[in-house]
Amino acid sequence: MKKYEVRISKFAESDINDIIGYWIVKNRTFCFSLYDKLKSKISELGYFPEKGRIVPELEKNGIQNYKELIEGNYRIIYSINMDVVSVLSIIDSRRNLEEILIKKVIDYFE
Repeated sequence: MKKYEVRISKFAESDINDIIGYWIVKNRTFCFSLYDKLKSKISELGYFPEKGRIVPELEKNGIQNYKELIEGNYRIIYSINMDVVSVLSIIDSRRNLEEILIKKVIDYFE
């Protein structure tokens, strides 16, 4: 079985920190459980990168090279390039994805 390298972007790391920071004060037990589940989903990408679906909001705009896995209310967005899976962002599914991605692009170029 082929093993892919999994890389987590600075945006995804920041997203994880924000998510954990939010939940740690609300519910420590849930926070640690969620963290473990997110890390587990991300590590699965090393062996099963095609597991996710194409991000629907991007697909409707003709962008098909980004996939997502769902864990609870969170969307793990990633891309596959040769033997590398890049986790780009982890976004609360209740938020507007297009708005968040535009903000991230603006932040990236500032």
